[in-house]
Amino acid sequence: MYRKILVPVDMTHMDKLSKALDTAIDIGKHYGASICYVAVTNSTPSGAAHNPKELASKLADFANEQGQTHGIKTESKVMSTADTAVELDDRLLEAIKDTGADLVVMASHAPGIGDKLHIIHSNGSTIVKHSDVSVFVVR
Repeated sequence: MYRKILVPVDMTHMDKLSKALDTAIDIGKHYGASICYVAVTNSTPSGAAHNPKELASKLADFANEQGQTHGIKTESKVMSTADTAVELDDRLLEAIKDTGADLVVMASHAPGIGDKLHIIHSNGSTIVKHSDVSVFVVR
């Protein structure tokens, strides 16, 4: 049913991604699908890496480790942008097309006051609205 699963990853918040990562692995194993871990970054240093090249290396290592640990085919993709906060959704939609993914498994943020006041933007909602592929949002 699924051939390639795209999993957006923010390496500064790996502790909050375990359920989404595990879900992607389970689905990947069940359908024999490969997993592409994707990160979107700008050129400024972050908690995950000093620059996009370093982030690409770290994400590739993570993808290889996941593939070896779980016996699945994995790859990684880092996309650069001038402003991650503004362009994240567009870059993720671009990654879906570029990789040929037919399923996205992504983590949700925990609901809070920002949601009730409609201050916080939902990346998952935007991907669902503007993509032709299935999207599994994991809370």
